[in-house]
Amino acid sequence: MLNTDRPLTVLGLESSCDDTAAAVVQHTPGQMPQVLSSVVAGQTELHADFGGVVPEIAARAHTEKLDSCVEQALTQAKMALSDVDAIAVTAGPGLIGGVLAGVMCAKGLSIGSGKPLVGVNHLAGHALTPRLTDQAAFPYLMLLVSGGHCQFLIAKGSDEFTRLGGTIDDAPGEAFDKTAKLLGLPQPGGPSVEAEAKNGDPQRFKFPRPLLDRPGCDMSFSGLKTALLRERDRLVAEHGGLRVQDRADLCAGFQAAVRDVLAEKSRRALAEYLALNPTHPTLAVAGGVAANMAIRGELETVCAKDDTAFLAPPLALCTDNAAMIAWAGIERFRAGHQDDMSLQARPRWPLDRSAPAMLGSGKKGAKA
Repeated sequence: MLNTDRPLTVLGLESSCDDTAAAVVQHTPGQMPQVLSSVVAGQTELHADFGGVVPEIAARAHTEKLDSCVEQALTQAKMALSDVDAIAVTAGPGLIGGVLAGVMCAKGLSIGSGKPLVGVNHLAGHALTPRLTDQAAFPYLMLLVSGGHCQFLIAKGSDEFTRLGGTIDDAPGEAFDKTAKLLGLPQPGGPSVEAEAKNGDPQRFKFPRPLLDRPGCDMSFSGLKTALLRERDRLVAEHGGLRVQDRADLCAGFQAAVRDVLAEKSRRALAEYLALNPTHPTLAVAGGVAANMAIRGELETVCAKDDTAFLAPPLALCTDNAAMIAWAGIERFRAGHQDDMSLQARPRWPLDRSAPAMLGSGKKGAKA
């Protein structure tokens, strides 16, 4: 039986998309968790010529980099593998080749060291990040918003989540990436579009705010991307190309539309969450799009109006990383969860298993 009062040190592995990562996190009950190391090997250059992530290339890169990332993480933490209490690994959802590479690596480390193996849901890693960074008390409202997923969740426990709504097609991060590609901007698209938007006029183009005319917390971003494509084509036809200011204005208008949709849907999700009368009302945001400062600022404003605390992780913990996987592993391990060599890599793994599957990317997408 695990002694839940003793300190735990967990090695985490993450390989669900295009970031190979390893980290060591330590936690003593009653104290703040300590990220002893966090190593992330990105693959931006490998996929640059393709305008997006190529699953086969990503999987091969994970296979080549996982062992060196683990070695670096242990070295930075000044530990040997024998010093950790367990090995946590993303077992899904994600690009199956990458997830499989991580799971197999973790199994090998577990067999070789005799350390327990803990499979972690990638989305739970993001959803539990506020507890890693701020020890957020359950229940809190979580907005997961990134390239592969977008959903509102009430986090009630380390393995108990209620989904209030989500995207029925493209996730915001995916829409940012596709917008960048349409406008000839480098990948990853989120930072590129945000940088361009700073010099643009968000009022010039009247982009739609999808699903705001319908009740609920579901979202859609595919139509917004199509509206931008049509404006781009119109400008190219009129001027024989896309001018610098046109591109900046398109980025500003697109970003403003995404911001407005997320803000309004957050208001609705907050109303449902606050009806539960939580002791410490909190809205937390995580995922790559959480790094967008315009979106962060609007969400902070929404929270301030409802007397709700706003939590956003440091930028390094917004995107995929292994520290969040190690922390989720600690939470699961303390709760008595442990896996054996039958642990499987899963392309889909919903957090709220009682909720119906989302449509579009929410059902078929890499991380939904």
